[in-house]
Amino acid sequence: MIPFKSPLFWRLLISFCIVNVLVFALGGSVTRYFIEHATERDINWSALAQQANEAYESGGGVALARWQDEQRRRGVDATLYQGGRALVPIRLPPPVQDMLPRWLASGRDVLLRPRRGGPGADPGPEAYVSIQQLAGDNGQARQFVGFAFAHSRLSHRTRWEIFLAVQLLLSLLLIGLAGWWVARNVARPVEALRSASRRVAAGDLSARVDERWNRRDELGQLARDFNAMAERIEALVAHDRGVLQDLSHELRSPLARLQVILDLAQHSATPVEAAAHFAQAEREIARLDRLTGEMLALSRLKGDLPGMESEPVELGLLLEECTATMQLSARERNIELRLTHGSAPVVSGSAVLLRRAIENLIANAIKFSPQGGRASIELRSDAEYATIEVRDYGPGVPAHELVLLFRPFFRGSNSRLAEGHGLGLTLVERVAKAHGGEVRAQNAEGGGLRVSLRLPRVREGEAETYTRA
Repeated sequence: MIPFKSPLFWRLLISFCIVNVLVFALGGSVTRYFIEHATERDINWSALAQQANEAYESGGGVALARWQDEQRRRGVDATLYQGGRALVPIRLPPPVQDMLPRWLASGRDVLLRPRRGGPGADPGPEAYVSIQQLAGDNGQARQFVGFAFAHSRLSHRTRWEIFLAVQLLLSLLLIGLAGWWVARNVARPVEALRSASRRVAAGDLSARVDERWNRRDELGQLARDFNAMAERIEALVAHDRGVLQDLSHELRSPLARLQVILDLAQHSATPVEAAAHFAQAEREIARLDRLTGEMLALSRLKGDLPGMESEPVELGLLLEECTATMQLSARERNIELRLTHGSAPVVSGSAVLLRRAIENLIANAIKFSPQGGRASIELRSDAEYATIEVRDYGPGVPAHELVLLFRPFFRGSNSRLAEGHGLGLTLVERVAKAHGGEVRAQNAEGGGLRVSLRLPRVREGEAETYTRA
């Protein structure tokens, strides 16, 4: 199976993609919140202002620059202003840079926490702005200007370590939840299949996987296939049990008769009398053999067991052979068999099974035709189907029995007129279904029963392909 066409594959792939997106999105938000709020530290701006002033007094701009670099590594940008000019340059956000001249001119200390971007902009992390009024050794006025984000006291490395730790924890949490969800969605239908399999193995052939697991993925298809398999097994076992019961019931009478006949033969007074009993026993054995063969053929066809080989079958030729084979039985009852066919349609299937079905139809017509009567066999075809119609000129079948003719062991009110087991037409119906066709029975005008076997024919191009093969 191609993975990209698998619904289960896409479900798993989409689930883990969603997890990754959530990890990055939530990880970034959580880390940002943690760094901005949970790690926020107070800054002693007065102490920093004194340190900056002392550094400048002791070493001038060079010392102040060294001090500024040290504070920048700690996340604080600070410098000293004198006469409205920065003694060492400082990097400030544009909104703070714009407001700075006004704050310096006010001559007052300022401690603000404005938002980056100014009014109307997207709110950024909170930041400190501190302005402290100082005086130098010579009494000249100076201003300390400091700027720091609320989280800026954390080093760059520490912030990355926090980010990676939060990402790892969120990844484990969300992947664990997604894994649990996927495992639950996979394990529950598998457990349902396992439970149903155990019930079937224990002999409960009615066990099925619940309909709620018939999802649109491989597991749903597996559940549907299992139910189809279980239903098939149940039908086959029920059929086999029915066949066994029917066979045992049907064999009881001929076996009992055979036992009586052999007992009579054993106690016969003369060899001639014994020979008559043995001849009768031979006929009973032949009847048993026919009955068993028909039951086995019917069982195989009804079970739709695999193994039927398909081949091109020319129905016209097959009908001629079947009619010739049945001529002997027809002559015994002085029945005339009339075969009519114009075209030679080809069907795909088993010649052996079709021969058996056709011979059963002809034999049925012979049995129910009156002595010295006739039976007709006609082959017709159209673009899609070929139809074999066998008609006798006997008493026909009561209308209410027509629908029962194809049931196993059914023998209608006219069964006294001929021997049989009630399996011939049942076998014909199974053969028809196995070949994708159908069989119908109806009373004919003027008397008699007409049985039609309809089979899908092979088209001319396909038939040529069969012939070449």
